[in-house]
Amino acid sequence: QVHLVESGGGLVQPGGSLTLSCTASGIEIVNMDWYRQAPGKQREWVASLTDGVRTDYTDSVKGRFTISRGNAKNMLYLQMNSLKPEDTAVYYCNGPSRSYPWGQGTQVTVSS
Repeated sequence: QVHLVESGGGLVQPGGSLTLSCTASGIEIVNMDWYRQAPGKQREWVASLTDGVRTDYTDSVKGRFTISRGNAKNMLYLQMNSLKPEDTAVYYCNGPSRSYPWGQGTQVTVSS
């Protein structure tokens, strides 16, 4: 059974930075995505890690967010810089097909 736990969220001012972590049990991370869900909106894809090396991003975060895998291959990160109020959401990790049980997510709030 795959179990995903997200952490690292918090309250940050516009322009600030946060690093989110995803700890996976039951799998080695090779292909994994970050998603987010803002209040009143559908969950959306944010970033992908493919084959452990290739990265892709939704247009709104390109140049600001970086997805990476830790040396311990059950860890996934999302480095978020130049945060904007519109980045406020609950952030989740999951496989490309959203095939694993969702974790509880981690809340990111960008506000002055």
